[in-house]
Amino acid sequence: MDTAIAPCAGPATLHIRLPSRAQAARQARQAAASLMAEGDSACPCGIAEDIVLIVSELVTNAVLHADGPYALTVSLEQRRAGIAVSDGSADLSGHHGPAQRVGSGGRGLKIVRALGAELFVSRSGRGKHVIAVLTW
Repeated sequence: MDTAIAPCAGPATLHIRLPSRAQAARQARQAAASLMAEGDSACPCGIAEDIVLIVSELVTNAVLHADGPYALTVSLEQRRAGIAVSDGSADLSGHHGPAQRVGSGGRGLKIVRALGAELFVSRSGRGKHVIAVLTW
């Protein structure tokens, strides 16, 4: 990860629309890292890296398994981060057909949970939000 010491005192919020291409995850990581670089007090380097990894995993899952449009929202508060990725698919099942599985993938949400984030899925007007909440 590119992130070193990242401020995250909050509250601070980022909301961006993402392209429906492979560049979406990179753009999301860069935007999240930039958000954490703004602020007044530093959060632990490992937490900043975890937030960027969670952003990457959630955006990658959306692009691989759901229809667009895609958007990312990251909200930072004292000792808490909320990461929401919106997509255009109303499917809340979490099951993906074999044709959608790519290479050795399939571990994104397990990684997010292993980092200590709570996961939620909710319907939105045009699809759904996959939300991760990380506290430290």
